[in-house]
Amino acid sequence: MARVFKIRTKKVGLPPGTLVHVGEERTGPVRITILDYDQDQLQEFCVTSIDQCLNFKAKQSTTWIDVVGVHRPEVIEKIGDCFDIHPLVLEDIVHTEQRPKMEDYDDYIFIVLKMLASVETDDGEEEIRSEQVSLIVGRGFVISFQEAEGDVFDPVRDRIRKAKGKIRRKGADYLAYALIDAVVDNYFLILEDVGEDLEVLEDELVAKPGPGTSKEIHDMKRDMIFLRKSVWPLREVISRLSRGESELFEESTNLYLRDVYDHIVQVIDTIETYRDILSGMLDINLSSISNRMNEVMKVLTIIATIFIPLTLVAGIYGMNFDYMPELRWHWGYPAVLLFMLVTGLLMVLYFRRRGWL
Repeated sequence: MARVFKIRTKKVGLPPGTLVHVGEERTGPVRITILDYDQDQLQEFCVTSIDQCLNFKAKQSTTWIDVVGVHRPEVIEKIGDCFDIHPLVLEDIVHTEQRPKMEDYDDYIFIVLKMLASVETDDGEEEIRSEQVSLIVGRGFVISFQEAEGDVFDPVRDRIRKAKGKIRRKGADYLAYALIDAVVDNYFLILEDVGEDLEVLEDELVAKPGPGTSKEIHDMKRDMIFLRKSVWPLREVISRLSRGESELFEESTNLYLRDVYDHIVQVIDTIETYRDILSGMLDINLSSISNRMNEVMKVLTIIATIFIPLTLVAGIYGMNFDYMPELRWHWGYPAVLLFMLVTGLLMVLYFRRRGWL
């Protein structure tokens, strides 16, 4: 299950702008890939030196610099020096628990969003994991920062390589839109998996809820809180971008951003709907548990009620007084047993007529 609350204390007491990696501990090198393109040409390669990025800083073409790995602050700092990125922005890049946001620095726009993925844990359960993606959108370039290998940007890369759609004819603003749109589209896939799990849980709740049903409902409610926390702030980010407040985004691109905004609203509505369904399922589960307990108590009460008169008869004839006429009667024992049987049957019939059985 996804973690919702995390407590980090690495940066306590440090001055602003100090680059300290906060997030999942990782090892290995930082991989930097460059895609430089325009309508007529495309270059794609991995850089071995950060200084190579400077060659694409002032080109007329569009450059996408994809940085995979933010666990080495010294590398991020060098990239920031190459593109004159503010230290506070670099600090947010290596601090991977930011909420989605947008900051306009005139020469570039800094965007933070959450990329979600559904992975299978070692015990076979599905878990929703979040990865911070940071975008720096400047004039003619986009720098993306990811935590680890594996992303949802392969369709964007494919469109660039094969010159599909408008992406090769557009600038860096359209590339930034395409990356954001890929992240948002992946939200629908995550919600589709959650919806299927919700249907299975609902069928289980209706058919025969087990002891672990309440735990499954609580786990899914925590997942919904996690999803809401990851998606809800992005609504304001896209709203600000689509209003055309920055000169870095053309009006034609703002139209596409409004479409992304609509998609985010749909995602948020779906999350809220799932939360309401889970709240109702939790109430139903508690009611089912209470009803099953009431049924058990009713059966036990009826059994005890039936045996009350039978116990009374057995108690009377168990006193062993000498002057009890029935004690020496030849048919006394079977007669008392027959009386007790008839009494029990009459009480059962009475309970059935009253609807208690």
